[in-house]
Amino acid sequence: MQNLADIIENFILRELYQEGEAGYLVQRNELAEHLDCAPSQISYVLSTRFTPERGYLVQSRRGSGGFVRILRLNEELPRGSKEKEQQPPKQPPTAEGLLKTLQEERVITQRERRLLAYFLRAIKADEGKKLELLREALRHMREQRGASR
Repeated sequence: MQNLADIIENFILRELYQEGEAGYLVQRNELAEHLDCAPSQISYVLSTRFTPERGYLVQSRRGSGGFVRILRLNEELPRGSKEKEQQPPKQPPTAEGLLKTLQEERVITQRERRLLAYFLRAIKADEGKKLELLREALRHMREQRGASR
């Protein structure tokens, strides 16, 4: 029997990968109501299972019907996901492509995109290493934004 955190995670993953979109937008209270759980349980799953280290970025807005946006930082599915077999093969993600998506989704500003792109071009590394460095930079930026509030 799955625990509630697994059920919440699997539901979010299905929604996230169902449309093939780069992100999933949902209101926390609606999701909690749909899954018959407390909003804090949704928050727990988001903070522990949808992390930059696992390839996700979570944005959250509170107040006036706040929402949660979950963005994929790479195109790979989590280990053990059965949905991987159902997905058509995709082009490997690039750091530049990810930066473009993040700016379009307003996760980062145009200025931040340009700065990050400049540094990524200067790095003599393969695309996998650049994506890893970019995920780390985004995690750090997210922590700094949270600390400045």
